[in-house]
Amino acid sequence: MTRRLLAGLVGLAMVAPAFGGEDAPRKEDGYRGAWFELGQKSEYGDKYSGGLGTYTTSHVPLAIYAPKVNKTFFVYGGFAPGERNLLSMVSYYDHAEGTVPRPTVVHEKKGVNDPHDNPSLAIDGDGHLWVFVAGRANSRPGFIYRSVEPYDINAFELVDTWDRMAYPQPWYVEGRGFLFLYTMYTKGREEYWRTSADGRTWSEIRKLVGFGGHYQTSALRDDRIVTAFNYHPGGSVDKRTNLYLLQTDDMGETWTNAAGEAVETPLAAKANPALIHDYEAEGKLVYIQDVNIDADGNPVVLYVLSEDHRPGPQDSPRTWFTARWDQAEGSWSLNPVATSTHNYDVGALHIEPDGLWRIIGPSEPGPQRWGTGGEMVMWTSSDQGASWTKVRQLTSDSPRNHAYARRPINARDDFYAIWADGNADRSSESNLYFCTKDGDVFRLPTVMDADFAHPERR
Repeated sequence: MTRRLLAGLVGLAMVAPAFGGEDAPRKEDGYRGAWFELGQKSEYGDKYSGGLGTYTTSHVPLAIYAPKVNKTFFVYGGFAPGERNLLSMVSYYDHAEGTVPRPTVVHEKKGVNDPHDNPSLAIDGDGHLWVFVAGRANSRPGFIYRSVEPYDINAFELVDTWDRMAYPQPWYVEGRGFLFLYTMYTKGREEYWRTSADGRTWSEIRKLVGFGGHYQTSALRDDRIVTAFNYHPGGSVDKRTNLYLLQTDDMGETWTNAAGEAVETPLAAKANPALIHDYEAEGKLVYIQDVNIDADGNPVVLYVLSEDHRPGPQDSPRTWFTARWDQAEGSWSLNPVATSTHNYDVGALHIEPDGLWRIIGPSEPGPQRWGTGGEMVMWTSSDQGASWTKVRQLTSDSPRNHAYARRPINARDDFYAIWADGNADRSSESNLYFCTKDGDVFRLPTVMDADFAHPERR
């Protein structure tokens, strides 16, 4: 069966090599995100809704800087004007020119408007872009695409289709290949991994964590991959709690906790050596935003603590925390950062070469006060998260909430975080933005009349 026939059978829009005519890649004439609401409403609105083009925190990486071509490549979920089919989009920011091209549609999910199916991105050692299009639960498949040419967004081939591939987290380790973390809905949301030297032939499926259900967020530094995750008592995502971390330096052959102690996988009980903190005992809910690794190899997790899964002022505020493993002390240091108004307020955590920590995220209330996101703020810490300073508010008087700030891998100063906006109370347009390390904000062009355009300073 040909890949194009397979594509037709599963209802996708395949991007083929650009020979012109119907084989030319589909381009959009601007950058438009995906507006979505979950449909779980309470007194103060939907559990989460709004501009979710850079959703979820379990889709990583979303953006990667490629020094060989001086471009930051990124993926996101979007809609075409007047349509509600989710588009997995890929594009780049050209740092030398300060421009972006028309974005390319890698995949269209017919009849799906849910950004749980958003893509993630990897770049292999030869410069080929790999786009992993998520599936949802066990009902919608996931897809793996590879760019035909290195560092090029104009043509992609469909490499593989997996029947279960939620929350894709592909990490390419130089000289070793891919370690792919992802979720399957087996007894709730359970975490798995596979490896591949070339992205085409994959190892057997191996379970990492499975006790109740989990959401994970991961990071790579050198050969080390760390993953932070919570757990869902009784399988209920509305009761998500506790904070855990595992890491591997050998592509999953062995997993350890932060102290370097070997851990037998799959983890099958909530009390285990990967536990960072027992928040269940405190009645706290845990929403993981980001995870990073400092220069000494110590993992750092950014997360939100809450006491209610519903939006609104009850049990406010929601408190942002960092958890850092202190190798010298042999313990975790947990410190508050800021407060905000919603469980799904998501920031990006940078750990810079000089030791400064920087968070970019929607910690200020936005125009839809109790909705997902808010106004973007920059926070810094010079003492490894023990204290934080609000150095700049990046957006203000916005018509729509800004949400899901995401951190590019190897981020350059002029493209330091990417996110989308959207009205959290009702259906709206959704624009895409990025900011510099100093906090200057740019909007990606919503309509383009040429092949390249300069983002607009906000």
